Amino acid sequence: MSAGGGTSGAEALLDLVREDLRDFGGYASARSHALPGEVWLNANENPWANPADAGGGNRRYPDPQPPALREALARLYGCRQDQLLIGRGSDEAIDLLVRVLCVPGRDAVVVTPPVFGMYAVSARLQGAPLLEVPLVDGEAGFGADLDAVAVAAERGGAKLVFLCSPSNPTGASVPPADITALARRLAGRALVVVDEAYGEFSDQPSAIALMDAHPNIAVLRTLSKAHALAAARVGALIADPALVRVLRACQAPYPIPTPCAELALAALSEEALVRTAARVAQLCAERARMQEALASLPGVRRVYPSEGNYLLVRFADADAAFARLLAAGVVVRDQRAAPQLGDALRVSLGTPEQNARVLAALAAREAA
Repeated sequence: MSAGGGTSGAEALLDLVREDLRDFGGYASARSHALPGEVWLNANENPWANPADAGGGNRRYPDPQPPALREALARLYGCRQDQLLIGRGSDEAIDLLVRVLCVPGRDAVVVTPPVFGMYAVSARLQGAPLLEVPLVDGEAGFGADLDAVAVAAERGGAKLVFLCSPSNPTGASVPPADITALARRLAGRALVVVDEAYGEFSDQPSAIALMDAHPNIAVLRTLSKAHALAAARVGALIADPALVRVLRACQAPYPIPTPCAELALAALSEEALVRTAARVAQLCAERARMQEALASLPGVRRVYPSEGNYLLVRFADADAAFARLLAAGVVVRDQRAAPQLGDALRVSLGTPEQNARVLAALAAREAA
């Protein structure tokens, strides 16, 4: 890939960073610089391994950005290593972006509810004004009104716009052309962050391909969903290298524990990726089957099309549906407190056997 956006683009992007953090050096940990030596006595580590640590490697602090994992993730996502910041899932990157770009009480964050709640949580913790532009519920499903998003960002002094694509919990993606138009309109004003946590389940190309021409686009990815490593907490932000450097300076010293990095690296081997791709394909097939099957059940008002590994379902009686599922030992996500979703549940796609259990529970009639 070519350099992201050029010098002028990087300079304009850094203008979005809080003035007091643009030259912030951050904490220099014992692993910040590669030093030669055989006896490491610079980090106050224990010279003996823990009795439970068979390999003995966990007595050492981890590399802040493990080189092998960084190389593997860059290869996976089709970006350069200097464009990539590894963190604790997508949540850490969301929090870092809000803290680094938004001056409390001044710089706003734009979100499109109903949507993943961590954008709003991070904004509130930072004291950043939250501007909500609701998704529009149409015949094709929920969609973002990006013209309204742009107006809200311009008028509200937003530094960050979060687009979830595919969107959680509604399932729809934002077309690349629309992302491009929004980024062009907000160039020099705001960073457009495309959260692609469920990108592997969508046929739409990643917004990473748009970043060279538009350095005010950043992309969030994670190994939690398609790669089945939710407990490892490994995510990545792909952004202009200048912004990555600032974010790294503001990040905690050791974000990725060594066992998590090792597990993630093993999961990105050629053999593991082939098996992961097959499982993603199976889940997508189950998604189509479940959408049709759920829509045929009595009491189901609507099943939204989805490009994620979940389906948003409206019920005539969502409380009763939720109770029937629980009685059958099935736990789904209750969305009824979310805007516009007072009758909806989100059902993650499971194995064929688990999905059959969902259908059986919902088809069962309540006892007289």
